[in-house]
Amino acid sequence: MSIAGRAAESIPAGAHTAARGRLELDGAMMLTVYIVLLIGVPSGTTISGLGGLGRPSVLWGLLLLLWWVLARLQARSPDVSPVPQPVRYLVGAFVVVVLVSFAAAILRGQPADQVSPATTALIRLASWSGVLLIAMDSVKTFADTAKLARRLALAGGAMAGLGLLQFLTGQSLLEWVSLIPGLSADGVDVATRGAFTRASGTAVHPLEYGVVVVAALPLAITTAVNRGFRSRPSARDGLWWLPVALILIASLVTVSRSAIVGLAVAVIASLPAIPVAYRWLVAVLGGVSAIAVFALVPGMFGTIVNLFAGASDDPSTQSRTAALARVPEFIASSPWIGQGLGTFLPRYYIFDNGWVLLTVELGVLGVGCLVGTVAVAIGTALWAGRHSPYADLRAASRALAASLLTIVVLFAFFDGWSFSMSAGLFFLVIGLTAAVRVVASADREPQRAVAPSVRGDLLVGATPPRATDARGILSEYERQGPR
Repeated sequence: MSIAGRAAESIPAGAHTAARGRLELDGAMMLTVYIVLLIGVPSGTTISGLGGLGRPSVLWGLLLLLWWVLARLQARSPDVSPVPQPVRYLVGAFVVVVLVSFAAAILRGQPADQVSPATTALIRLASWSGVLLIAMDSVKTFADTAKLARRLALAGGAMAGLGLLQFLTGQSLLEWVSLIPGLSADGVDVATRGAFTRASGTAVHPLEYGVVVVAALPLAITTAVNRGFRSRPSARDGLWWLPVALILIASLVTVSRSAIVGLAVAVIASLPAIPVAYRWLVAVLGGVSAIAVFALVPGMFGTIVNLFAGASDDPSTQSRTAALARVPEFIASSPWIGQGLGTFLPRYYIFDNGWVLLTVELGVLGVGCLVGTVAVAIGTALWAGRHSPYADLRAASRALAASLLTIVVLFAFFDGWSFSMSAGLFFLVIGLTAAVRVVASADREPQRAVAPSVRGDLLVGATPPRATDARGILSEYERQGPR
């Protein structure tokens, strides 16, 4: 069947294959590869000779950006009603501020050891932008959304499982990576706090590990509640609760205040996305996990209590508090566009707060654009959760909003944008929040998603398939034929 001429009424972007170029064919797969490279490969692993830019996830993100550009150049959209994406404009504004700040920093003159970090920061931002754009523009169906939600939940569970093994053995279990020819690995040692090993999984720091684990929890909970987002019940549906249990236990043994705070944020933010009966199940599972950890690990309960009770005397807490008082001093010379992304090195001051450091490096405009991006991304996901008629998409959208909220809260406890794993996950989740807006928009207008005939008529009396699967819509139309 061919559709000739312009239709009398344009169809949604999510149901139009031509407008999507070639992205719809492999978008979920390409993002899955990114998840594997980002979380499965140790974060300190690089291709020898490329330095910080040799991280596999960064290189893959650059490939995704190139792929997105080529797909946009080849795309055809003669009769499409595009779905507005305010996230796209805010991210674009953020990139513009970063470029202007970089140019101003170079024109002012920089020490030799600051030029390379600033350039590297630009390239890493390009990589993260590629991930965000591919997620935003290639995930057009709920099937792809469900795949990525499941895979992020599994990645978080696997990360938590590796962290538990590190905690129990006192070893990183990653020394073998440095034996692979052509690769170099840093940060594979484990840290300790008191008598306990601080797990880091494949991350270079326990705080980055904590971000990835707890950010995956809302998706893990929602995936388990919805039986893996599969339409048919299976005897293995209960296994989806295993990542939830692993994440809950791993978060408690991280010996980290920020991870426990993130755990609380993730659980509380996840509750509105699941039925009331499952809220009690999550509460019981969390309580049982806590009791098991405190009973089987002597001294863990007292250590966690002391982390919060003695927070005012802790050097890291005092450093964060003192950092706030130094902000006016550091941004006085360039309050609007900052000092330049990547130019504020630790020798000047160490901020244990990613938002404060971003304010110093990109000024009021830069941090304002990113805060706006986060707010709009969360609002976009919640909008999709309110307007889609499908319960599974509503649940997935709210879980993505909860995951993003967890990440941005934890970035107040460490410089998350300086770590490739936490920053990459941040931009990926933002892209997925924008993607569910497209899916929900198509779900709202199933009749318009049916392909028009040559005369511009719509099928009469036909029950349209789910509007989020364009190929299914077209095949249904072909089967019934125009009337």
